[in-house]
Amino acid sequence: MKALHMVTVILVLVGALNWGLVGLLNLNLVTTLLGGVPALEKLVYVLVGVSAVVLFVQHKADCKLCGK
Repeated sequence: MKALHMVTVILVLVGALNWGLVGLLNLNLVTTLLGGVPALEKLVYVLVGVSAVVLFVQHKADCKLCGK
């Protein structure tokens, strides 16, 4: 479970940083790093989205402030 948690946190952070760069600088790192390959870009976005859902579902159990 720790490995899953770490992967989801990293993916959500990468997604959040990417959105911040898109908003501030109009720079999409996913597009830049993947060379504009739509299938790979979509895969990254889906993985980030699934990671966010996993974190949302597991948050109460994992968070020391929100948990039991």
